[in-house]
Amino acid sequence: MEQIWTQLLQAARAVQNGRKLSDYVDAGGVAAAILSASGTIYTGVCVDTCSTLGICAERNAIFNMITNGEQEIRKVLAIMPDGKPGAPCGACRELMVQLMPDRYQDIEVLLDWDKEEIVTLGALTPRWWI
Repeated sequence: MEQIWTQLLQAARAVQNGRKLSDYVDAGGVAAAILSASGTIYTGVCVDTCSTLGICAERNAIFNMITNGEQEIRKVLAIMPDGKPGAPCGACRELMVQLMPDRYQDIEVLLDWDKEEIVTLGALTPRWWI
């Protein structure tokens, strides 16, 4: 497996730190790392609330990337509460597609570390609704 996946895994694990922030908010159950076109790694954690105000780790990492002036994603890795990688949810996939409508198909997503299973967002999202 490429070394960059190890760096993404380490970056996501470094910020995961699942914790309860209040009676209404949990954070860090899921963590994500995004590799941008410039080669920079951006991270984010999920923030779960008792209402719909929360955010997924992948979108949090993407917003971190956008905040820092970038908008192109190359690779995505999300670490689930059990410590294993998992696929982005539909909302996260939709954001990536809308952000890169002509190039989203090539974004790589690590699904299984042990099996070294890497798929493209195009394979996960073969037909965009628009």
